[in-house]
Amino acid sequence: MPQPSVPVGLSGVVAIAAGEYHSLALKADGTVVAWGRNAWGQTSVPADLGSVVAIAGGLEHSLALKADGTVVAWGKNDFGQTSVPADLGSVVAIAAGSLQSVALKADGTVVAWGRNDAGQASVPVGLSGGVAITSGFLHSLALKADGTVVTWGKNGTGQTSVPASIVPAGLSSVVAIAACDAHSLALKSDGTVVAGEENSAGETNVPTGVTGMVP
Repeated sequence: MPQPSVPVGLSGVVAIAAGEYHSLALKADGTVVAWGRNAWGQTSVPADLGSVVAIAGGLEHSLALKADGTVVAWGKNDFGQTSVPADLGSVVAIAAGSLQSVALKADGTVVAWGRNDAGQASVPVGLSGGVAITSGFLHSLALKADGTVVTWGKNGTGQTSVPASIVPAGLSSVVAIAACDAHSLALKSDGTVVAGEENSAGETNVPTGVTGMVP
């Protein structure tokens, strides 16, 4: 498969995002540029798309958050991952999992749609106080304002098990989160990193002495 090449002359970029085989760039003027595999239209940015403030890339779909708090999606839609709920608004952050999409609203609540066979789009009832979101292959996470993490979706390899053993009362003091195929990461306020889930390639073996990390 040909490797994606950054479009010649691309400049003024303020944010980037990566899908499975495609890439996206957000420019300072609020427009989006995409390149790479386009089998399902994941790099076919809507012609009239503008005023974008954030972008996200999934397996074969793409998301854009506009300044007015609405979300635009394009690409493969076999599980409804690009079927943005009609009444969705006041969004402040977006995340794209493999075949699911997640949005964080200004009131701290979370909305998810798309593939849900492992519960990855079933946001826990009562979830509030969210300040950040991320989504992996079959799981999603939300960081709350109190520094705790809420997870949902597949837990076959532990990716939604918040590691209570790390902190006796549960994982806390978290300031940033990230999710990939089958593992998740949490950055704590003291600059340390907590990792969980599948470890077939050492992806959750945080190197000894890793401290001083910043979001």
